[in-house]
Amino acid sequence: MKKIIMAALLLIVVAGNTLQAQKVEVMTSTKEGWHKIGETTVNFKKDTDEILVIGENKFTELKFVVKETPIDIISLKLHFTDGTNQSVKVNNPIKANGESHKIALKGGERKLEKIVFVYKTLPNRQDEKAHVEIWGYKIKK
Repeated sequence: MKKIIMAALLLIVVAGNTLQAQKVEVMTSTKEGWHKIGETTVNFKKDTDEILVIGENKFTELKFVVKETPIDIISLKLHFTDGTNQSVKVNNPIKANGESHKIALKGGERKLEKIVFVYKTLPNRQDEKAHVEIWGYKIKK
C-alpha cells in the first residue's frame, strides 16, 4: 500500500512539473465563431511557447492577437488529437494592438491538442513584454 501511495505522489509531482512548463486551456464552448484558445506573455528571454488545448477543441482557423508591444510570429507547429501535425511558416510581424492573418487548418475542422509557436519580441522603447492571445474559429454543426 505504501508503494502505491508513493507512486501516486511521484506521478502527481511529475505531472505538476510538466504542466508548469506548458499552459493548459480548457475549451467549453461549441458555438460558432471566434473563441480565445489561450494567452501568454512573451518577453525577450524566451522564443518558444506552448499551449495545450483540451475539451471542445475543434477549429478551422487560428489567429494571434497582440497587445502592448509588437511581436514577430515566425512559425507554428500544430499538434492534432489524431497524432498528426501541421507546420506553418508565418513570418508575420504584428503591431501592438494588432492581429495576425488567419491561419487555416489543413483538412478543415480539426481537433487541436497543442500549439507550439516560435516568435521574437520586436524592439520597443520600454523593453515591454507582449501579451499574446491565440484565437480559434469554430464552425456551426
